[in-house]
Amino acid sequence: MNRHWNSYLNKTLPRRELLRVSSAGFGAVALAGLLGGELQASETRASGPLAVKPPHFRPRARRVIFLFMHGGPSHVDTFDYKPLLRRDHGKPLPFKRPKVVSSETFNLLKSPWEFKQYGQSGAWVSDLFPEFSKQVDNVCFIRSMWGSNSRHGGALLELHTGSDTFVRPSMGSWITYGLGSENQSMPGYITICPTQSHGGANNYSSAFLPAPYAGTPIGAVGIKAKDARIPYIANSQTPRDIQRMELDFAQCLNREQLEATGPDAALEGRIEALELAFRMQSEAPGLQDISSESEATRKLYGLDNRITEDFGRQCLMARRLSERGVRFVQVSHTYKWDQHADLLRDHAQNAREVDRPISALIVDLKARGLLDDTLVIWGGEFGRTPTAQGSDGRDHNPEAFTYWLAGGGVKPGLQYGATDDYGYYSVDRKVHFHDLHATILHLLGLDHKRLTYKYAGRDFRLTDVHGEVVEGILA
Repeated sequence: MNRHWNSYLNKTLPRRELLRVSSAGFGAVALAGLLGGELQASETRASGPLAVKPPHFRPRARRVIFLFMHGGPSHVDTFDYKPLLRRDHGKPLPFKRPKVVSSETFNLLKSPWEFKQYGQSGAWVSDLFPEFSKQVDNVCFIRSMWGSNSRHGGALLELHTGSDTFVRPSMGSWITYGLGSENQSMPGYITICPTQSHGGANNYSSAFLPAPYAGTPIGAVGIKAKDARIPYIANSQTPRDIQRMELDFAQCLNREQLEATGPDAALEGRIEALELAFRMQSEAPGLQDISSESEATRKLYGLDNRITEDFGRQCLMARRLSERGVRFVQVSHTYKWDQHADLLRDHAQNAREVDRPISALIVDLKARGLLDDTLVIWGGEFGRTPTAQGSDGRDHNPEAFTYWLAGGGVKPGLQYGATDDYGYYSVDRKVHFHDLHATILHLLGLDHKRLTYKYAGRDFRLTDVHGEVVEGILA
């Protein structure tokens, strides 16, 4: 231990240098310390893995908030109005159905909710979303989404990483790798109350990308948002300067080990993680404390209502994190939308929990001047069948579902693409997850074909060998 400590002291301040600066007076020492701290901070911003990086071209968006509806919301009960489904309720599907994952589905099942048109755009929204319906002129609906996997695990991985069969970096990791973070004292990618099933941490991992680009979870499924905190972020027992000294010594040991062994991604990741954790002590506690938010803001997000309080708090935290420079924030309404039965009861409850918060997020971002350069995305891993499963349920349907996007360079008030007359297949201007990923990167100023990372002998990218930018939704 003494050998390492002496090595550390010698590397940082040799004895002759100590005598020299001491003879110049302690005022000079203090000034050197201040200037050195500023220089060190500048170097961290310039050279750290989360340092801001230039995009490939001028971006429309600077940050992303992804509102993930885990389980697969039913598009034909939310945003994809199908009059023929109501007319032909109880009849057989008049064409061949695709393969489904769970069990046999039966005849057509009309939506138990009424649809109406809203706003100048005339977008159709069901009675499930009375608050969100007021925001339709601010959002762009993609009604022709589709994916390749009908199982939750594969579909979640495809949505989050672009691959439903291999462990790959998540889209938040790719975005942070490509652009860095605008706040060097916080992770570039944060996921609030993420799922622990259907791929679990693989949905927000950096996989073979360097560790600093992994998503940092705050809480997890089953933990109330009010109790979700970044753990061990405050240390009231050890003064900050002593912590810094302890960390410097540990990092000295780590770097000596790195010099001895050569490149070691795991060790390099630990070095970066320790530095970020130290910096987070000055930023994270304040960001997680919402006591400074006005009563009007808290009420806007539904924090005054036990039904909307939990997801509302997640959405409010997403705004606070995005506002302070976190590049990619995901909030998850976790695993609630999988209604193989009890569609009427459970979809209604799910919508009540998220309707006011997602509307509030759009309103709040717009009021603060953040919506124009914040891309908000809402959706799940697939849709549901227009045919019945049992008496009151719908099966998985990756062939057709709806996403909506707001801000960040998309056309507001647009309804893009379409499904067939019953909502079983996307048929007009189909958008695969690969296309969605390519478009998200494009809005952030990144060419999905150029954003690559060499691993195992070849270049990888989020979209692999697929993906086309959906030009029709760009503002």
